[in-house]
Amino acid sequence: MSSILAVGSMAFDTIATPFGSHEKVLGGSVNHFSISASYFSKVNCVSVIGEDFPKDHLNLLNKRGVDTQGIKVAKGETFHWSGKYGYDLNEAETLATHLNVFENFSPEVPDSYKNSEFVFLGNIVPALQDKVLSQVSNPKFIAIDTMNFWIEGQRESLISVISKCHCLIINEGELRQLTKSFNIVTAANVISDWGPKLLVVKRGEYGAVLFNHGKIFSAPGLPLAEVKDPTGAGDTFAGGFMGYIASQPQFNLSESTLRKAIVYGSVMASFIVQDFGFKNLLPLTQKMIDERYQQFVALTAFHNI
Repeated sequence: MSSILAVGSMAFDTIATPFGSHEKVLGGSVNHFSISASYFSKVNCVSVIGEDFPKDHLNLLNKRGVDTQGIKVAKGETFHWSGKYGYDLNEAETLATHLNVFENFSPEVPDSYKNSEFVFLGNIVPALQDKVLSQVSNPKFIAIDTMNFWIEGQRESLISVISKCHCLIINEGELRQLTKSFNIVTAANVISDWGPKLLVVKRGEYGAVLFNHGKIFSAPGLPLAEVKDPTGAGDTFAGGFMGYIASQPQFNLSESTLRKAIVYGSVMASFIVQDFGFKNLLPLTQKMIDERYQQFVALTAFHNI
């Protein structure tokens, strides 16, 4: 089975939504990504945690097929983010960001990870994303995520790293900000000119759009009766997307594979938003994932009805 090298944050999240609030739930970009991807593929994780991070969670990741030898324990406290959502759950208001040990994070890829065929560069400083790429040996597929903070302050460095990747995964507002183009089709052309021929635009509850060498595929979000917390949904989506691609017997970026990967990413994201943190991901079975995949199929089918 192919493995994915995933680099990003492990964190505590303090979250308030109209449907409740929770303090210091386990979160972080690489945490959500890894749990999601682990249902499809092996994951090699690189991150940093503080002395306060529960070791039981690392054991849980190991049981899910996530290799944690690349997660270093540093003296101090774990990265802690606090935010709140209004009834529009598509955007969070950040209340506090305590980088703690993450402030001095410098990713070191273990030798056993360097031949990973798939690489996910989570939302971290562009220079650190570039450092990861300098440590890996010719991966088949590299996907990168980012956020408005790096777009505002380190746009040129970010574009340089993006140019070395095969796929950019980004939300709609940040895509417009990055490319300075309001129209996402035009923006997709800008990204393609920079290097990546695949672009995945995350649109929250409205789904995701794939741009693939001029072809466009749009998948809706699944209408849900209960949504409590969207924190980590984007990274969970990326985990399902990349996990499915990595699970294929032969490396395959066909249009069919990519479209199914988009839907599987959406499937995984639809589970995590139904509760706080990632606990809704843990009891999943293949049957539950397949049944929700079929819900997406039924939602979008219009031929031969």
